[in-house]
Amino acid sequence: MGKQQQDFAWHSLNAKTVLKQLDSDQQGLSSRQAADRLEEYGDNRVPAAVGKSWFVRFFLQFHNTLIYVLLISAAITALLHHWVDTSVIVAVVLINAIVGLLQEGKAERALDAIRKMLALKASVIRSGQRITIDAQHLVPGDIVILEAGDKVPADLRLIIANNLKIEEAILTGESLGVEKLTEAVEEKAVLGDRCCMAYSGTTITRGQGQGVVVATGKHTEVGRISGMLSEVKTLTTPLIEQMDTFAKWLSFVIVMIASLIFAIGYWLLGYEFSELFMAVVGLTVAAIPEGLPAVLTITLAVGVQAMAKKNAIVRQLPAIETLGSVSVICTDKTGTLTRNEMSVVAVCTSDNNYDVSGDGYLPIGTISNHSRSVKIETEQQLTVIGLASLLCNDSQLKREGNTWSVEGDPMEGALLTFAGKIGFDLETSRKEWARTDLIPFDASHRFMATLNHDHQGNAAIYVKGAPEKIIELCTKQVSEQSQEKKIDQPYWQTKAAELASKGQRVIALAIKRVPVEYTILKQHDLDQDLVLLGLVGLMDPPRSEVIEAIQECYSAGIDVKMITGDHALTASSIGAKIGLHNNQRVLTGAELDLMNDDELEQAVKEVDIFARTSPEHKLRLVTALQASGLVVVMTGDGVNDAPALKRADAGVAMGVKGSEAAKEASSIVLADDNFVSIVSAIKEGRTVYDNTKKVISWSLPTSTGEAFTIIVALMLSMALPITAVQILWVNMITAVTLGVALAFEPTEANTMKQLPRPRNQPLLTGTLVWHIFVVTLLFVLGVFGIYRYAVEQGYSIELARTMAMNTLVVMEVFHLFFIRNMYGTSLTWKAIKGTKVIWYAVILVTAGQLAITYVPSMQEIFATRSVPLKDGILIVLIGVAVFAVAETEKQIRLALTRKRKTG
Repeated sequence: MGKQQQDFAWHSLNAKTVLKQLDSDQQGLSSRQAADRLEEYGDNRVPAAVGKSWFVRFFLQFHNTLIYVLLISAAITALLHHWVDTSVIVAVVLINAIVGLLQEGKAERALDAIRKMLALKASVIRSGQRITIDAQHLVPGDIVILEAGDKVPADLRLIIANNLKIEEAILTGESLGVEKLTEAVEEKAVLGDRCCMAYSGTTITRGQGQGVVVATGKHTEVGRISGMLSEVKTLTTPLIEQMDTFAKWLSFVIVMIASLIFAIGYWLLGYEFSELFMAVVGLTVAAIPEGLPAVLTITLAVGVQAMAKKNAIVRQLPAIETLGSVSVICTDKTGTLTRNEMSVVAVCTSDNNYDVSGDGYLPIGTISNHSRSVKIETEQQLTVIGLASLLCNDSQLKREGNTWSVEGDPMEGALLTFAGKIGFDLETSRKEWARTDLIPFDASHRFMATLNHDHQGNAAIYVKGAPEKIIELCTKQVSEQSQEKKIDQPYWQTKAAELASKGQRVIALAIKRVPVEYTILKQHDLDQDLVLLGLVGLMDPPRSEVIEAIQECYSAGIDVKMITGDHALTASSIGAKIGLHNNQRVLTGAELDLMNDDELEQAVKEVDIFARTSPEHKLRLVTALQASGLVVVMTGDGVNDAPALKRADAGVAMGVKGSEAAKEASSIVLADDNFVSIVSAIKEGRTVYDNTKKVISWSLPTSTGEAFTIIVALMLSMALPITAVQILWVNMITAVTLGVALAFEPTEANTMKQLPRPRNQPLLTGTLVWHIFVVTLLFVLGVFGIYRYAVEQGYSIELARTMAMNTLVVMEVFHLFFIRNMYGTSLTWKAIKGTKVIWYAVILVTAGQLAITYVPSMQEIFATRSVPLKDGILIVLIGVAVFAVAETEKQIRLALTRKRKTG
């Protein structure tokens, strides 16, 4: 021990020597050994990249166009000895920086949570038992099981390689997979020629194997180049980038307008320089929604965490925006629409049909023939089918208390459960019939075969796979008297169709007796003398909650397409049970192959079920849907699904049964492999987009309303109804409270009753521009109205400005309650009640306004005066009036929209 974590040529040693040096064997390490080595060598993970300190990140918050404008303004006001104004501007800048720093920390914590939820798993053998552990707990000497689609979790010296092929582009740059063997190679062999090694981070594209861990964590090959792999995805999306660009252009335009107004006011209208400059500073600060990008990022970070709670883990943040516009979901069947708890429910032999009962993976149940229980000992055909189910199998049943689960493929787990019901002791029978060789299942040949020997000198090849393939390979069948006769292919094809029409997954089992000298299994061994034993029907019942979720999709204008490798009749039966619209017509992969792209584009609009499909078919289907302008979500779990997952607008990988390759190619991972979680993610995606629109719809009219208040006053040569320092206060107090509160808004009741938004819908829609105009006008009227009223009452200009400032804040609060409901009325108790976050924000704003209005020290700083009670009531009524006008306009607009849709 010790050498395994050094730069050592493990590839030059044979497998036995490697196991000996690592003090391990094919039974794996014991729990005690694994714990000791984990303590000695540490976790199997590359050390995280050192992030920037909070101090550096704090100062990076000042790297912003608006902040530069504000800092320049602060410097000039200081030169003019306007110390109060300078202090407030600096305070605004500091508070924005603190909010940005806190937001960035929240985003990083969200990403850290995602990384933990996506932690790599590894199947290992410990004390002779196959178990699944977190890959970070792997230690040198562990025996790791490798299967197609997995990512290699550590550097391994291979000890078993069956048709094993690994793609090592991450290390070698070579995109073609490498055929793997177990024989040692020369010590000087370059990394790409080390055929007996499997390196951490590479992806298995074919076959099966086992390897012993020789290096973990930073000592792996990929650990040595960890600097290239430790880049953290930044919390940004096209929407955020679009908003940043928009803010920069807006900043430029506002500065130009402010400069023009300054020139007009100074040279044409004769304003005093100091007074005019402070007014223009106020205009600049008012017009630019400086907190908008930060608030939008918080909205997305909140959305990420909300999705994670609903078992949808976002790997690439642009997917959140995409989910808001999804128009079709292409979903796998097994485990996603169904429970992924397979059970053998029927067995067909050449003479009898049997029904099998039981619960889940519990290996106890009854077997009946025409509703009469049968005695297993008299049913030789059932016994040999049970043995084939047990031996041609890579899974294991595990028991924890009264709960049975499968370690491996659910279908194989169901076959093991069936063998247990037949009466086999699973562990004992496997030891009696030792496996000598195997041909692993592959989509290209659609079967699995094992070569087994017992202690009495018998040997046999057991085969299981797709019925049409196995029936084609078999020349004989077993009769009731265990005699062999010529196969009746039409009979078996009819039986397979009968089982499939009941929604069952059909597996054919076959045997070939061979001499005991046979020790190596080749494909051509199955070309003759293969004997069909029978057919097994397995049922994976639909998830009950899926039916409601699909109906919710339809009400949201989202189509659902089921794409499966199962038999067409099986797919049709499940489709009918879960309520797919077009569940009678099914297109198979063979039929898709006969269609050109135009024909496929038309067919995919009309058909909802696709059966017997390959990964290539999935890619074509996604492409055809996108060609029609649809936004596509695609689910997948296999390594060969990666092209379709990448091609889809949002790829969704299965977190439980999905391969690491599928997870890497996807933008979202489901922690529970449940279709309902996809629908929940889409709902959350729409909520995030809606909340983003609410933030924009609240921020922009607020900024333009403040800006035009100053512009109108300057152009009319009036005294400013609100001073620059007061506007700075308003922006500071509302941006960090009211704006942020919208990020936490729950899903609206009618969110999933809206049609998907167009793929390229612009940020500033005509509706939003109109809303900005209406609210800006209301804000200007409200501020000038209360200011004129105060002047006519003979109030001092300080009190008049105080009332105008409070009116502006009150209108922003009522505007917030208005903007919370985009699809329905805001005049309901639920809408008025709001959320806790909203009321926390309102309470904070109210407390701040009371302080600035009535606390003497604050009055000195902001030049405010105490507002009489009756005038305070009037200010609130102005807010109510703004809310009423905006709500009336919205209801008229929504009514006209509904009329256009129905008309």
